[in-house]
Amino acid sequence: MPGNRDNEVQFGETLTRRGHLVRSAITSGPGLLWLTLFLLVPLLAMVGISFLTRGMYGQIQWPPTLENYRRLIGFGSFGFDPLYPFLFLRSLGLGALTTVLSVLAGFPLAFFVATLPGRLKTVAVTLVVVPLWTNLLVRTYAWQILLAPEGWLSQLAATLRMVPPGTPLYPGPFAVALGMLCDFLPFMVLPLYASLEKLDWSIVDAAADLGASPVQSLWHALLPQVRPGLIAGSLLVFLPATAQFVIPDLLGGAKTALLGSAIQQQFGPSRDWPFGCAIATSALLLVLAGIRLHARYRGRKGEAL
Repeated sequence: MPGNRDNEVQFGETLTRRGHLVRSAITSGPGLLWLTLFLLVPLLAMVGISFLTRGMYGQIQWPPTLENYRRLIGFGSFGFDPLYPFLFLRSLGLGALTTVLSVLAGFPLAFFVATLPGRLKTVAVTLVVVPLWTNLLVRTYAWQILLAPEGWLSQLAATLRMVPPGTPLYPGPFAVALGMLCDFLPFMVLPLYASLEKLDWSIVDAAADLGASPVQSLWHALLPQVRPGLIAGSLLVFLPATAQFVIPDLLGGAKTALLGSAIQQQFGPSRDWPFGCAIATSALLLVLAGIRLHARYRGRKGEAL
């Protein structure tokens, strides 16, 4: 006897469409409500405020306008000013630098962890994650102490004649790069480690048997297998590093304006919430574009999204 299309069997129980909706509301409703109230609604409010106007005393008011986005592109009241386009490029450069450093440092570390025995592997993965158990500000202030003139890193650099004696390694680009690397390195190591654990060494051995050099084996036999982890780790590092402002401000001396510091400035001292929302919305679109490109790439490769 043909079944009713409005009925559905789940776990040995026949559910009507109404019963299915009720069960879905009970199980998924609280989570969807939480995401709607504390994620979707604030995001929509941010996008809406970005099209409004700042009042004389910092209040949000009508009329709707595109002036905030024109200002972000560089067209202000006094003509074209490339401040904010350069700010975006500078932030993208910082994110790219952090990603490259994380790949260079994270790939050997993930490879080393993946080749350890079972118990040591668990300990090594835990040690990779341990820095994330400490607050970002605490870790950043710790780097200020380590990179101070009396710190052992500064003394080592002076001994190696890399810097004059008594010269601190911060504030400066080196301190920012080091702080960014140490903050985002676990986000690169963990996806790479997950890919390296599933590595098929027979393909690498076959490449070596066919006369491939170590570099050729790495490029043609090993990297294609760990590419999903490499791309995922790059996204996890690049996107948040682009909007990072705590580490550049504290270790760089707050001398360079970046995307995150510009957003903080608009919501703080400047009290220009509409323009701050415009910057944040543009940063959000940048993140979504990166995720979309990743999804399209994996879809073309036939991988699970």
